[in-house]
Amino acid sequence: MERFELMVPCHFGTEAVLKREIMDLGYEISQVEDGRVTFLGDAEAVCLANVFLRSGERVLLKVGQIHAETYEELFQGTKELPWERYLPSNARFWVAKAATVKSKLFSPSDIQSIMKKAMVERMKAVYNLSWFPEDGPDYPVRVFFMKDEAVIGLDTSGESLHKRGYRKLTAKAPISETLASALIGLTPWKKDRILLDPFCGSGTFPIEAAMMAAGMAPGMRRAFLAEKWTNVIPENLWSQAREEAEDLVDLEVSTDIQGYDLDPEAVKTARANAKLAGVEKLIHFQQRDVKELSHPKKYGFIITNPPYGERLEEKAALPGLYQEMGRAFERLDTWSKYIITSYDQAEKYIGKKADKNRKIYNGMIKTYYYQYLGPKPPRRNKGE
Repeated sequence: MERFELMVPCHFGTEAVLKREIMDLGYEISQVEDGRVTFLGDAEAVCLANVFLRSGERVLLKVGQIHAETYEELFQGTKELPWERYLPSNARFWVAKAATVKSKLFSPSDIQSIMKKAMVERMKAVYNLSWFPEDGPDYPVRVFFMKDEAVIGLDTSGESLHKRGYRKLTAKAPISETLASALIGLTPWKKDRILLDPFCGSGTFPIEAAMMAAGMAPGMRRAFLAEKWTNVIPENLWSQAREEAEDLVDLEVSTDIQGYDLDPEAVKTARANAKLAGVEKLIHFQQRDVKELSHPKKYGFIITNPPYGERLEEKAALPGLYQEMGRAFERLDTWSKYIITSYDQAEKYIGKKADKNRKIYNGMIKTYYYQYLGPKPPRRNKGE
């Protein structure tokens, strides 16, 4: 089976989690860059990556890489690429996104237009056609420029992979499913340990954790654009990937996953989303203020996305809120706590410096992932 280079973008700061996920699928990593991991795989790898990857944003099939400092170089370089290898004569193709960093070519609309013209010229020569109907499957192209080097790929996913299909409803300022999953992956949490989110909002952290605990692949219940690319990926490979995913699901797994929120509407939304995800029996949601945060058991994990105070009127309430969080954390002194927030005074008002702090970009917002590491639980004797 033909091998491809497959590129998977991710949130800046979460590359290590995505790399581990790809290696767990059995594939060889060829490159790790800021916000992107590239690996080698065949047509089956396209299907498995789309269905199983939790922290990647989409799966791109690399068409080529070109150096372009002028639009003429971009046109000629794009025209040289083997588009016919992937695009049938009736393909609907366009440059869906162009991003540039530190490059002489910086206008996305001009890049998109020039590349489309070059693709048409290449296809005309290969297919001996003067006009393309474009009434077949969609083949959107994405291009990333860095220091005049353009990496070009076809988007096999369509909608971003964070669209798992379960979050029909959202609370305000939701964290994306892919980022929530990556942040859980940056902790040593395992399904037999307690996980609690005291600001659960629409339930993303608890739901992603429950899906992990149940071995539920995030993409098993959604569609992907490349399912229609039968010229590149045989149809049966998609059904095989989904069957493999179904076989791994265990909804009888024992869990202690909890989500609290002060807002009753958020709790209602979280429950509805958990039901859509099929994991409602694995999570306990409850309306509760962070000041009432407690748990009888030791050695649990708090993973949460508290309010950032992005709006001016909310900023004034942040010191008091983070102080309450700090007091709650003191009561749970054997627990590990992981907090993602853009609030740069978080440590000050929590009242304790984090053991580790990692910068993560949540979209365009620079956030801090504060990590307060609790003691390891004592080892259980065999038979306990």
